[in-house]
Amino acid sequence: MFAIIEAAGWPIWFLLIASVIALGLVGERLYTLRYRAVMPAHLLNDVIQDITTHGVNDEMLVRLAAGSPLGRIFAAGLKNVKNSPEVMKESIEETGRVVAHDLSRFLTALGTIASISPLLGLFGTMVGMIEIFGAQSTTESAPAALAHGISIALYNTAFGLIVAIPSMIFYRHFRAQVNNLTIEMEQQAIKLVEIIHGSRRS
Repeated sequence: MFAIIEAAGWPIWFLLIASVIALGLVGERLYTLRYRAVMPAHLLNDVIQDITTHGVNDEMLVRLAAGSPLGRIFAAGLKNVKNSPEVMKESIEETGRVVAHDLSRFLTALGTIASISPLLGLFGTMVGMIEIFGAQSTTESAPAALAHGISIALYNTAFGLIVAIPSMIFYRHFRAQVNNLTIEMEQQAIKLVEIIHGSRRS
């Protein structure tokens, strides 16, 4: 591996840094956007049962807000449980936008890496081409310099694509996952409001 990095020349270090950052972002988002972490199973039923048994209290609201993104949305709505359904839905929508923004955290950075990695590879390619043309003007060690320039050009192009393609795939996947989770949380929250105000059965 070190031999490849050495053959690719100094431009490869930009791509290596980008790949490490992208790997960290992907790992963090895979952990954070787990379905059970964002939308715990049976949370809606547990909240309804808790309200039926003990009513809405500050302890329950704090526990919900700290437990999960869906619980945070539920807590925002339940703070206005004594108001009209419209007021509850407005508070849920406001908090939902904040939660959706939090779920999209780091995705811009991942998308940026996916976009600039081919450009970094192209930069390395241009450095390699410059070295190739520079070797043509000297007679001493021209074949070695030519081979080195070709290595820089090809390795950087290939590594730029290797970094960009998975990054773009995960970026698109996480974007779709955030959209799906946002819609499902909104549906769960609306269902909670309708159940509390008696317009829907649990």
